[in-house]
Amino acid sequence: MTSYEQVYATWQKNPEEFWADAAKEIAWFEPWNEVLNSSGAPLYRWYSGAKTNTCYNALDRHVEAGHGSRTALIYDSAMTGAVKKFSYAELTDLVARFAGVLSAFNVNKGDRVLIYMPMIPESVIAMLACARIGAVHTVVFGGFAAKELSKRIVDAKPKVIVSATCGLEPGKIIPYKPLLDEALNLSKSEAKTIIVERPECEATYQEGRDFLWEDQMEAAAAVPCVPVWSTDPLYILYTSGTTGTPKGIVRDNGGHLVAMNWSMKNVYDMSPGDVYWAASDIGWVVGHSYIVYGPLVRGCTTILYEGKPVCTPDAGAFWRVIADHKVNALFVAPTAIRAIKREDPTAEFLKKYDISQFRILFLAGERADPDTVKWSEDILGVPVIDHWWQTETAWSICANFMGIEHMPVKYGSPSKPSPGFDVRVFSDEGEEVAPGELGNIVVKEPLPPGAMLTVWEDDKRCIDTYFSEFDGYYLTGDAGHKDEDGYLYIMGRTDDVINVAGHRLSTGAMEEVLAGIPEVAECAVVGVADELKGQQPCGFLVLKNGVTRANDDIINDGIAKIRQEIGAVASFKRAVIVKRLPKTRSGKILRRVMSSIAAGEEYNAPATLDDPAILEEIEKALRA
Repeated sequence: MTSYEQVYATWQKNPEEFWADAAKEIAWFEPWNEVLNSSGAPLYRWYSGAKTNTCYNALDRHVEAGHGSRTALIYDSAMTGAVKKFSYAELTDLVARFAGVLSAFNVNKGDRVLIYMPMIPESVIAMLACARIGAVHTVVFGGFAAKELSKRIVDAKPKVIVSATCGLEPGKIIPYKPLLDEALNLSKSEAKTIIVERPECEATYQEGRDFLWEDQMEAAAAVPCVPVWSTDPLYILYTSGTTGTPKGIVRDNGGHLVAMNWSMKNVYDMSPGDVYWAASDIGWVVGHSYIVYGPLVRGCTTILYEGKPVCTPDAGAFWRVIADHKVNALFVAPTAIRAIKREDPTAEFLKKYDISQFRILFLAGERADPDTVKWSEDILGVPVIDHWWQTETAWSICANFMGIEHMPVKYGSPSKPSPGFDVRVFSDEGEEVAPGELGNIVVKEPLPPGAMLTVWEDDKRCIDTYFSEFDGYYLTGDAGHKDEDGYLYIMGRTDDVINVAGHRLSTGAMEEVLAGIPEVAECAVVGVADELKGQQPCGFLVLKNGVTRANDDIINDGIAKIRQEIGAVASFKRAVIVKRLPKTRSGKILRRVMSSIAAGEEYNAPATLDDPAILEEIEKALRA
């Protein structure tokens, strides 16, 4: 099969045979009883009855096949200047030993381990060690504040938490240990902690609770891989919920392995030994899928980069990494490319480096605007491929399949659906709309291998959130349209989760913080289109009568509180005081209209608006 259409048609003709064939490239300890188990629909299960181990597929099998000397992981820290390479054999040994550490802490199959770490090798080792013994890891982005971290501790109930003394940002050190201590106090957790000491930051320790990574590894005994059911959970990854309560997306082992291998081969055109770099963070799904699991399962070399696209030290940082490590493909959020473009619009830094082995640039995490795609094409001279997927799916819903066929690029579109994803565009009434017409993007059940099992310990929330709106379909939460050729265009979120520099964040959670300010009677937070970050949050505050405190003081208080309770990742820097919020007659706040006004875009006053004069009031407040 040499074309995308042939491959997609083969899947459509016999989905189970298609995925059974794809699964032959994965090592199984026991075969499956059935490829697809539909008994729990809409929560389907792939490869029921099979046994495997994700760590074995990512590491041990490559060593056993004679590839132990191949480089598995390259750690490159622009923050410290450190570069360290790990062969498959070396990484397997370290992972087996840390799995032994976890076992010594009585972590067993099914127990949870929370990882709150910067981008250092120990982070990857900890994730793979959990997979090795069947423990379920939940990685929390190091930029989250103590309150958000505590919510995840309460929900996951980890037996052990792995962390570090600090993370590093350009020009500053972020102490993690005080945040972790506060989160443990807030959550009243009795979890033990294992801490990586970094020379940039000291920490204080509680005897009997806190243990040092180095001390534990010195005494550790390596342990083998534990066979797990294909349908057992591999990890929990929390994503913002519209209520402000995080949803723990649960990933399986078997289906995830098949999806990671298939996508590395067919979406990214990566072969064993190729060098692949996903410039993300392990706290997000991109880091799980394409820093850790995807490249290693495929037998590639993966890059773990601690730094930024600019300011570490300059706008040539990414080109240096590509040149130094002979990177073949880079996966990055468009916001990073926009940052480089802003600092170096004529790509002068690129001229310093030999990136002749670089083949493809992949963009995802937010909408790839045509200007960013075209600029990247011009300076790099390689294909620039947008693709679209979600935390819930773990891999591409739509892509341009470079391992099958480089289809014509249409700017603004992530191209066509992946095998396994039957993508439709529905009206609010559940009718499929005509090409070019905006609607709700949905996927026909069942979702393919790799997609979420459920929401952690809450099947009902999973079904209510994703499968209740349109019977028989998964609701992506995104709005968009298809063209006459079947290319999909993503136009934005349909709910109040916004996307800031590739990070999905809940405006509901921000509103909860702002509503806690004594002077605030009512508030709304909306995402506003931003050239650099895709979206930025903007707050609208309605004050109580008789407030005497200065407006600027109230706004600054709100900005500080969101930074404290949600974290700097929210990038909340803009808020205005307004007399009232625009609402429908039924009381629904018209966030989309507010977002358009804040972005300076044209808008139409909805017929359901209670009082059109409110929109002019908001415009005046923003101009002021």
